[in-house]
Amino acid sequence: MAIRAVLWDIDDTLFDYTTADRAGMQRHLAVEGMADPGETVDQALGRWREITDAQWLRFAAGETDFLGQRRDRVRVFVGGALSDGEADAWFDRYITHYEAAWSLFPDSLAALDLLAADYRQAVLSNASIINQDRKLRVLGVRDHFEAVLCAAELGVSKPDPAAFHAACDALALEPGEVMYVGNEPDIDAGGATAAGLAGVWLDRGRLGGRPELVRITDLGQLPAVLRGDTRFGAPSAIG
Repeated sequence: MAIRAVLWDIDDTLFDYTTADRAGMQRHLAVEGMADPGETVDQALGRWREITDAQWLRFAAGETDFLGQRRDRVRVFVGGALSDGEADAWFDRYITHYEAAWSLFPDSLAALDLLAADYRQAVLSNASIINQDRKLRVLGVRDHFEAVLCAAELGVSKPDPAAFHAACDALALEPGEVMYVGNEPDIDAGGATAAGLAGVWLDRGRLGGRPELVRITDLGQLPAVLRGDTRFGAPSAIG
């Protein structure tokens, strides 16, 4: 079955989330003061990422809602019993610094432009539409996508097959007609493949391994994969 559409992850795939998050939090801590004076900045940044990952797992499991996981990230990080309003205000101040560091990866726009002539494009993200739609507009790429679907509104998140199938339904395509590209081997490429899509792992860090997955290390390799050239990963039925 020929691929007719490319479905994208956003954070750390098209958008350099890790760099922006680090720069934003570093500036935020400089202004707010360290939550734990005994930590270095690098330790605080690492703890923020660990807390973010743990709270997202709670959201994905249905234990909290999107705003709840965000507020709890702040509460755990600062070690205080903040009200919802106080947690929201702290996070909003952080967001100001984070957004100042937003940028696409250098290969993102060229890939989106190159594929536009031959493939429909959409987004499936484990975030919220309010955040991701605005992000894509600020970065100047929202018009590349027919649809932007996010876990907070879908009520289901990757790697659940239902999330991928919802995106295929939005495009009115069968899973086998859609390729999913993302930076997480299990959540993105593995989840998409299990759901019947053509999953591609964008391994920007060149971690390697995972021979069962189709793997690329930059988006310049994606057109060859779409043509069925499997030199960049595991043999597949992409065609």
